Amino acid sequence: MRIRATVAAVSGALALSAFAVPAAQADGSASYRTDATKIHEAALADSGRTTFSAADTTADTTGEPYAMDVTFSNLQIGKAYKVGTTNHVAFSVTYTLTHGSDVDITASDFQTGPYIYKGSYDDPSNTLFGDDPATCTATSSTTATCKGNIDIYPAEGELVNADAGSWSAGALAIAWNGQDPSSTTYDPSKVGYADQGSLGTTLIQRYSRLTANAGPEPVYKGRTITTTGKLSRANWEDNQYHGYTNQPVKLQFRKAGTSTYTTVKTVYSDSYGNVKATATASYDGYWRFSFAGTSTTPAVNAVGDYVDVR
Repeated sequence: MRIRATVAAVSGALALSAFAVPAAQADGSASYRTDATKIHEAALADSGRTTFSAADTTADTTGEPYAMDVTFSNLQIGKAYKVGTTNHVAFSVTYTLTHGSDVDITASDFQTGPYIYKGSYDDPSNTLFGDDPATCTATSSTTATCKGNIDIYPAEGELVNADAGSWSAGALAIAWNGQDPSSTTYDPSKVGYADQGSLGTTLIQRYSRLTANAGPEPVYKGRTITTTGKLSRANWEDNQYHGYTNQPVKLQFRKAGTSTYTTVKTVYSDSYGNVKATATASYDGYWRFSFAGTSTTPAVNAVGDYVDVR
């Protein structure tokens, strides 16, 4: 089961003691996702800072990860991603990792990866990671370009409807240094950690659908054509699609033999997401509805419905 991450109000040492085996030490992507989530939560719960880096001096190195000399920059993430009710959504994020000479990013148990979070960095309402750590290519003795995924599984309860909208992006790095959290000799103070938020923003949107049915077919020139349809969007809490109410939807027409739609009028969806508009029949062509989108719901065009005018 995938994890919906929320910051736990526990000490870093206590939370880290419950780790599963790191991904570098066990097969399967679930380990990295679980371990990255837990160490991120533990660091935030303990520090409340907006970064966790070598510049910090408040870390308790006797029972908690030490702050590594690692920073992140040049993070690139897409402007928006559509998430439906069942399909796994994955998208890549790239960034630059800069590290001190004492940090070995080629070590078998060094891991780094991007993440996104909803709300503030120190108190997010949700945080999402990738299934696997990022891959990095050294560009100098102290810098590397890295690429990793964010993986979203809406059918597994990772999102609620209030999560739609703007998210921030961050990146983290973990140096396990041979430590096995499942071992009785595990020493978290020997684990290196770096974390940085506010590196970029993106939109996570509830996938939208829009239909159109125009008639009667055929119709005589000068008579009224009525187009009906429905605007709906994904509900992440019951994995169904429900009407998107009170939204402006454009009725558009494309004359047969042309490639461009022209807006005829704007109507609003009703309390069930239904839309209805009338127009005068003048030419053979295609009728459709078009929704411009919002920050929480992407733009969508219905498939044009052809009407023969006689």
